[in-house]
Amino acid sequence: MTLDPDKFTIASALEGLAKKDFTSVELTQASIKAMEAARPLNAMITETPDKALEMAKAADARRAKGEAGLLEGIPLAIKDLFATKGVLTTAASHILDGFKPEYESTATANLWKAGAVMLGKLNLDEFAMGSSNETSYYGPVTNPWRAKDGTKLVPGGSSGGSAAAVSAGFALGATGTDTGGSIRQPASLCGITGIKPTYGRVSRWGIVAFASSLDQAGPMTRTVRDSALMLQAMAGFDPKDSTSVDRPVPDYVANLDGGVKGMRIGIPREYRMDGMDPEIVALWEQGKQWLKEAGAEIVDINLPHTHYALATYYIVAPAEASSNLARYDGVRYGLRVPGKDLTEMYENTRGEGFGREVQRRIMIGTYVLSAGYYDAYYTKAQKVRTLIKKDFEQAFQRVDAILTPTAPNAAFPIGMKNDDPVTMYLNDVFTVPTSLAGLPGMSVPAGLSSGGLPLGLQLIGKPFEESQLLRVGRTLEKAANYTAKPFHWWES
Repeated sequence: MTLDPDKFTIASALEGLAKKDFTSVELTQASIKAMEAARPLNAMITETPDKALEMAKAADARRAKGEAGLLEGIPLAIKDLFATKGVLTTAASHILDGFKPEYESTATANLWKAGAVMLGKLNLDEFAMGSSNETSYYGPVTNPWRAKDGTKLVPGGSSGGSAAAVSAGFALGATGTDTGGSIRQPASLCGITGIKPTYGRVSRWGIVAFASSLDQAGPMTRTVRDSALMLQAMAGFDPKDSTSVDRPVPDYVANLDGGVKGMRIGIPREYRMDGMDPEIVALWEQGKQWLKEAGAEIVDINLPHTHYALATYYIVAPAEASSNLARYDGVRYGLRVPGKDLTEMYENTRGEGFGREVQRRIMIGTYVLSAGYYDAYYTKAQKVRTLIKKDFEQAFQRVDAILTPTAPNAAFPIGMKNDDPVTMYLNDVFTVPTSLAGLPGMSVPAGLSSGGLPLGLQLIGKPFEESQLLRVGRTLEKAANYTAKPFHWWES
């Protein structure tokens, strides 16, 4: 049987497996073949075909015994920020050369318990620091979508490999992490769905840390239903993670088609910025209209401290990165570059091991945490973060969810913004406030630009109300009826 994984969603593949139309081994073999064909995208760092087939055989055996899990036999790809036992885990950095963990991250362990199959480890921005997937030690990921003139485009970041794998069709779903938009922004640029759950909903244990008070793992899939299925498997309390929240995980799929009738959807005035791309504004207006026609009430709201969110994020996140990345010193694991003494060995290892963007953020973080600047920058940023969180709390007294654009632009050419970090950081302008407040947010593909490239809309929900957020996302998805896929130029 010849299968094309690009024609399946997780939900439809599960249906086919249940009906015995094909086996997990057959589906996995097709995914491996498609993954190998898609190597020009540079989406993978490590392919694990033998492990995938072994897991697929075990999945078929469990299904035959009537012991199928939630994701039994579904081929997924894993962002190379998640520790995978015995499999190279690099965070796309030279400094973690050769690191094969002796443990499994909780999030991926939960996926394997649900019966999922691992195709391999995905490329990303080094240590998840970037908005274009160009900072990886293993080279940039190429978006499966191309400009009309054939120009190669970025997939967004930091979960660019994850977004590219799902968009290209060789992985039915992928894990991502989101610190300031790293699930939602690449989902928008690649025309897929991605959800960042509430901070604490998915365990961070075993995920290489960037900024501990912001990092959150989530699924990246082709549909809202698939995101609900993956999140169901990934979420849950973990005593190994001190920030994990002990509360039950609802059935995210059960009420997915409940609609939005009677809901109040907030439209923040502050997200309408000077010089915004008219196409983004038009799509946002269309999104409002779709939800209104589905029975929701559209309400204008204020989030007055939004203007300070990006500056706040780029103080808090680098500060935490500076502390977290201090552990990479060439002593215990990964790269070691010798020196004449211990200090020189530290300097040589970190100088050669970290890329330019990671070094930039470590320097910014170290500066804002240094004596004389801690109160002026870091303490003040934490106070503004609290105000941003309070803005959302007040808004959610009036509305059930918030609708905004996901990104300020469609995918842009590789190399276009590399020399201007500030312009690159502006890619997160719509996603960062949600992360600072620890709220759930998701991007749903909603249309194409005049250049034929995907554009997404962002939904923001109340804490731990992922069920409601997914329901609104499903309503938006049905109204948009987005079915566009990239031409498989990498296979020709």
